[in-house]
Amino acid sequence: MRIGSVALDQPLILAPMAGITDRYFRLILKRIGGVGLVTMEFISSEAITRGNERTRDMMRFSEEERPLAIQIYGSRPDRMADAAEFVQALGADVVDINMGCPANKVLKGCAGAALMGDLGLARDIIRTVRRRVSIPVTVKFRVGLDDARANYLELGAICEAEGIDAVALHARTARQMFSGRADWDRVRRLKESLGIPVSGNGDVETAQDALALWRSTGCDGVMIGRAAVKNPWLFRQIAALRAGRAPLEPSIAERRDLILHHFNLLKEREDERLALHKIRTFTGWYTHGLPDGRALRQEINSLDSVSRFIEAIEGFFEVVLAA
Repeated sequence: MRIGSVALDQPLILAPMAGITDRYFRLILKRIGGVGLVTMEFISSEAITRGNERTRDMMRFSEEERPLAIQIYGSRPDRMADAAEFVQALGADVVDINMGCPANKVLKGCAGAALMGDLGLARDIIRTVRRRVSIPVTVKFRVGLDDARANYLELGAICEAEGIDAVALHARTARQMFSGRADWDRVRRLKESLGIPVSGNGDVETAQDALALWRSTGCDGVMIGRAAVKNPWLFRQIAALRAGRAPLEPSIAERRDLILHHFNLLKEREDERLALHKIRTFTGWYTHGLPDGRALRQEINSLDSVSRFIEAIEGFFEVVLAA
């Protein structure tokens, strides 16, 4: 799969997720293997263009993560274009425009999925960004604000006409948020209507799901978000299945090593408070399905230092591996 001038080893894309797809998680997925393109957590164009230092610090990445996309959101065409120029100057491989986020704080600013309610403004943003940068530009959007306003085909046509290199469709409406089932048939319709690459997103939980999405829609790529947090090996498993090999489940030792590697990265590079918050969050996902994982999650809620967290994790896995 190609996105403009950027070639992906696998047509598998990590979806942007606020507070999740930071530099540590992206790097971990790259080292596990299988993911073709990682996407940074979405970034406010207003914060970028106002020189917010915390935002700009979030945008740091390493060469090992490439190819990498940075997603921006906002409602002002010139500010979005300024932000896209900043993304290009940072050296990102792709700039992605968010027209699908259903979060209230984003919708209230007439950004994200709210732009699907104003296709004229959406067109202005797309056109202005496309004219200001030379790197590939992509757009992620949903089916529409709700079923009565399902205008994804119209937005897809705008993207193609304005020179966008690829699009991704989360096959739910903004009103659905993450509930109900994603309507993959709409991915198929979008793919049939466009000549640029289309990626499908929504309800891909297993390697078999990814292949089913390809078969049923003919889409070019598969974008995965929440499922990759519970199972960071998912991209590797999909790549194996595409190559005709059985997708392997990670061993208990692999799970332990991944968790400790992630947490040690946080301990070394982040302040204690942020590291504690991240460790609590990721432990809930990483221990999903493990024996007595709930007991571990309850235990770490009372711990007050990263070193004690890591001791608890090591002790937990010693017991699990000895069982």
